[in-house]
Amino acid sequence: MHKIAVTGGIATGKSYVLDRCRARGIPCLDADELAHGVMVPGSEATRAIAERFGDVLDAGGAVDRRKLGALVFADASARRDLEALVHPAVYRAIEAGLRAFQLIEKPSLAVVAIPLLFESGHAKDFDVVVATTCPLAIQRERLARRGLSDAEIDLRLAAQWSAADKAERAAHVIETSGSFEDTDLQLGALLKKLEVRS
Repeated sequence: MHKIAVTGGIATGKSYVLDRCRARGIPCLDADELAHGVMVPGSEATRAIAERFGDVLDAGGAVDRRKLGALVFADASARRDLEALVHPAVYRAIEAGLRAFQLIEKPSLAVVAIPLLFESGHAKDFDVVVATTCPLAIQRERLARRGLSDAEIDLRLAAQWSAADKAERAAHVIETSGSFEDTDLQLGALLKKLEVRS
């Protein structure tokens, strides 16, 4: 099974690419979804986050991501602390998920979307890294449509490598500033190439 990582800057189209892979029947994992899963009430990570950051849990005992975001995006050392608490659990979940795909489905390819792949030093865990990219102005526009203020956008963009840096290090790049059809064509051509190789 060929392990494909999809990475890229915030709002560069990773989720769209992952959804299109799922629609083609390719087994997929999403690191962001797995991170939500480790921050549920009563989990080891949730307890450690509450211990480190204080009042960041919602009424049900899960991590309130908006409260936590306000703290960690404004403070690089707090962000590093959070990543040290969450990333190991997320990568264990990715490993378990990929093992399950291999045992049960035996697919030729599996795809994992990981926003902070290069930042976390895990690119070497994958056979191929694909980066989604688009101009910074489009990233900002997409983030504004999600309801983020200019200041929040600046903090989120500053918290990770630029889309261009990630694209430079990836084996393949999907440019997402055009139409959905254009992105689909790029993805289709890439998957064909990867399936042949695997």
